[in-house]
This record gives sequence, structure tokens and C-alpha cells, in this order.
Amino acid sequence: MEIVYVYTRKRSQFGRPCRFSERPAALCADIPPDPAAAAGFVLRGAADGWVQHTSDMSEHEVNTERLQVEARGVNHAEGGWPRDINPQEVEQAIRYRKKVEKDENYINTVTHLGTLMEHCIKQNNAINIYEEYFGEETSELEDEPPSAKTLSVIRDPNVTKRTATRLSWHPDTCRKLAVAYSCLEFQQNTKDMSFDSYIWDLENLNKPELILKPSSPLVSLEYNPKDSHILLGGCYNGQMAYWDTRKGGLPVEVSAVEFSHRDPVYGAIWLQSKTGTECFSASTDGQVLWWDVRKLSEPTETLVLDITRRGLLENALGAVTLEFEPTMPTKFMVGTEQGIVISCNRKAKTPPEKISSTFSGHHGPVCALARNPFCTKVFLTVGDWTARIWSEETKESSIMCTKYHLSYLTDGCWSTVRPSVFFTTRSDGTLDIWDFLFKQNDPSLSLKVCDEPLSCLRLQDSGSVVGCGSKLGTVTLLGITSGLCTLQRNEKALATAMFERETKREKLLEARHREMRLKERARAEGQEAAAEEPPAQAAQDVLHRARRDFVELIEAELQRRARAEAQQQPGKGKQQPGEEAAVPEEQSQLPKDKVDDAKEP
Repeated sequence: MEIVYVYTRKRSQFGRPCRFSERPAALCADIPPDPAAAAGFVLRGAADGWVQHTSDMSEHEVNTERLQVEARGVNHAEGGWPRDINPQEVEQAIRYRKKVEKDENYINTVTHLGTLMEHCIKQNNAINIYEEYFGEETSELEDEPPSAKTLSVIRDPNVTKRTATRLSWHPDTCRKLAVAYSCLEFQQNTKDMSFDSYIWDLENLNKPELILKPSSPLVSLEYNPKDSHILLGGCYNGQMAYWDTRKGGLPVEVSAVEFSHRDPVYGAIWLQSKTGTECFSASTDGQVLWWDVRKLSEPTETLVLDITRRGLLENALGAVTLEFEPTMPTKFMVGTEQGIVISCNRKAKTPPEKISSTFSGHHGPVCALARNPFCTKVFLTVGDWTARIWSEETKESSIMCTKYHLSYLTDGCWSTVRPSVFFTTRSDGTLDIWDFLFKQNDPSLSLKVCDEPLSCLRLQDSGSVVGCGSKLGTVTLLGITSGLCTLQRNEKALATAMFERETKREKLLEARHREMRLKERARAEGQEAAAEEPPAQAAQDVLHRARRDFVELIEAELQRRARAEAQQQPGKGKQQPGEEAAVPEEQSQLPKDKVDDAKEP
């Protein structure tokens, strides 16, 4: 059966028809030559030239009839196919193509193995005696003192200086740094104070690469780890906003005021999701809110930080720092103004169960909270005048603690490459780098960065550059020596062993303290019981005394009646010589002293 396609179209859709007719040629216009212009005519030789009117195409070839097997180095019959294979048959073509690819892979594998074996034979026969085969051991022998040098300084371009509240490194290339600027002091904002925050290119620090213009000063700012063009910001008035650097400095969308936080947003972190658009935030209003930047009109989920687990906002603790580890997508931690760290589980069934446990160990707000990237059950807290290392297995006390400094600690973080190194900043402008495998009592390096207080700290992913923000908006970038940013031999195993040893020690101390508290409680209860016993004994004595007095009164009355009866009967009352007076039966039951009193001569 022959299939015929017929296309139809109305004549009116072709436009006005062309009408042709036969007529002789006619002269439309005649322009006579100008004799004056003929004098300027220059006779030149003939020249040939070519012009390419077709569009440029890339070099490629397509064989719609047969596959070009010759292009892969296989020479068969004419057309590239064996004579016994019909290229029109799909199954035969697919089977033959797989066979050719398998043969090619085998040939390539054998060729690669031959080259590798040749290299191994040459290496076994001739060894370069000048090559350093033990570079790791030699690096350990080098005793380079820890140090850091200033790479660059970034200053707030505004006249009225503001505090650098948050730093965020570009996730793909660490040549860009986003800095959030805000004044966190109460009622210190002036009318001429700018709301702008900036993205700086470290190769050109003369001016910022992009100016972020929020509706309120930014307190937190974070790059999206999946899309480096997207930034998330938490504002001073509690609103959430996000930017797309490809669309300029204005925010793409801002959350509604009535559904946002009531206090400054001190923590904003991206979540690990398929879409890469989910995040959550924490504020001193005592709430943790989950968002989707595709729809910032209202939060998708809310958690009230009430450790009594009643969900009352008036009892909630204000959050000043937020921690989230991507390897544990359901768990997160919140540091509060009251010095308590709250461990939460987002996937709990009821809101009270979402607050799993608490850790209390600071006298003031928890300024920094970070998990160890190599041992996630260990985390660092910075608050008041100390930095503490905790384990999730011990709730009552930390497993390690730094000494009490004379100045307030403002921020801290772990090293991204070494499990035993962490950083802290102080209000006197000093940066401390601690290595507890090397020294526990004092930091390995203390560096005076600036004269004003340091407010924030952020380490580059490579671990070799650290950024320190100050109260006056100055961001100092420091390069660290290789000894502090290079993983040492067996360092991870040693750090893990130290964490486990200190955790076990704290568990034993907690058990001992618990036993002592139980003994003190039992002793206190025993003393209270002993103090209550004397009144009970006194009551029993009073009862016995009253009963004895009553019996004595009855016996005295019986004796009086017996004497009266004896006086009324004179014959019976006389006593013969040598005989004792008869004692009534009632009197025989009396005590000896009472009986003696009853006897009369």
C-alpha cells in the first residue's frame, strides 16, 4: 500500500497573484553620460575575487545510510559493514556495534597495561636515588614555628563605620568574599548609616564587585553551596531575603514582615535538598523557621525553643548562633543567649520531641557553635571567656576547656583540614589558634590582628586563609603557615582517641558525682526523719504518763473506800499480835510503794 501525503492550502493565503503577459521591451529611463566625468575614469587591469555567501559550519559528517565504522579504524567491506550484515536491520546493527566497541575496549586496555608494565619494569630496574620517597617523614622533622601573615585588608567604604557581622567565602572559587555589615549596638543606628553589604573580589579590592541593597542591615549572609550565584541574608528587622548576583544588587524576594522573625536573624543556613532552595534561620525571638526561597511569603515550618517542651513563646530562649552538619540532615544545634546549647531533631513526630537534649556550660551567650568536620559527635562552643569542646555522649560537662581569658571571646571555628586545630577571636583584637595535640593550656599562636574588637571569623575551605571581621568593619585576611593547615601523620586517629578518652573520663566523673548526690540526698532525708522522731516519742511519753496517773487515781480511790469499810466494822478491823493486816485483792495489784502507803498501824 502506498501512502500519499496531500497538503492543501487556500488560494487567499498566498497573497496577490502574479500576472504575466507578453509585451515588447520598453525603455523606462535614459541617462546620458557626463563628458566631465569621463576625464576622471581610470582604466585598471581585471581582477578576480570570491565571496562566500554560505554560513560557517563546523566540520562534521553524517552518514544517514550506514554507520561510519571506518572512522573508528575498522576496515571492512565497502560502506564499513561486513557483507553478511544488513545495516537496515536494527538488531544486527546494534549487535555488530557492541562487538566493535568491545574489541576496541579490549585493545585499549591491553595497550594501557603494556605501557604500565613497561613503566613498572623500568622502575624496578632503575631507581632514582636522589628522589624523596619519604616526604611525609621529612616534613615532620621540619620544626617550623607557627605563624601567620596579613594578605590583605578590606575596609568598610562608608563614612559611618559598621560592624562586620558575617563572612561567607565563594563556594567555587575562594577569590570572592561576601561581607554583611550591621550595627548591633542598641539604639546606635544613625540616619546617615548605610544598609549596604558587599561582595569583594580579592584580586581587585579598590571597590566592591557587587553592592547588596537590603531593606534592613544584614546580620547574616551565606552563599548557596549548590548555586554560587544565590545568597541568603537575614536582616536586622527579622526579615529573610535572597539575592541572585546575575540580577544585580536588589533582593529577588523578601519575606513578609508579619511572618518573619521579631528580632535580628543571627543564623541563616542552607539545607541539603534536591532543589537547593531550602534554608532555615534562628533569631533571639526564640524561634527557628524553615524557608523555601522560591516562596518567601511565609515559613514552611516553625519551632519554638522552649526547653520545658510546652511550646510557649514567652518561655523560649533567644538563639544567637546556629549549626548544621550536612552529613546529619535531620539534626541541628542552637546556641542561646542564656549559655545553653539546644540539640534538636527536625524529624521528630511532635514539637516537644524536636528538642532532644541541652548542654549548659557558659555564663553568657554562646557566640559560636561548630561541629568537628572529622568527628561529628564532637562540637565546639565559644562564650563568655572560654572555649569548650563537648561530646554528645556527655550532657553535664564539656570534655575539654580552655583557660579563662581576660577579654571576652567573640567567635570560633574548627579547621577544615586538621581535626585538632580550632580558631577563636577575642574582644581585644587577638586571634588565637589552638592545637590541643601540641599544647592544651595555651594557644599555639596568638596574633594581634587590630586594635578594635574582632566580631566574626571565617576560614577558607583550603584551611590556609582565615578572614577576621572587626567592630569597625575592617576585614583582615591572614595566611597561615603550612604546619597549621597540613594534615599530620596519624592526626585523625590521635584526635579521635583523645576525644574518646576524655569522653570516657567525663562519663566516670558524671557517674561518681551522681552517686555522691544520691548519698547526700539519702543522708539529708535521714536527718530530716531523725529530726521528726523526737516529737513523736514525746507524744508517746505523754500518753503513758497520763495513763499511769489515771491508774494511780483509781487505785487511791479504791484504797480510800477499803479503809472506810474497815472503820465501819470494828470487829473485823482488829489485828491479832504477830499477824499482818489483810490487804484487799484490789490493793494486792498495786505497786509496792502504793501498798506501803495503804498500810496503817
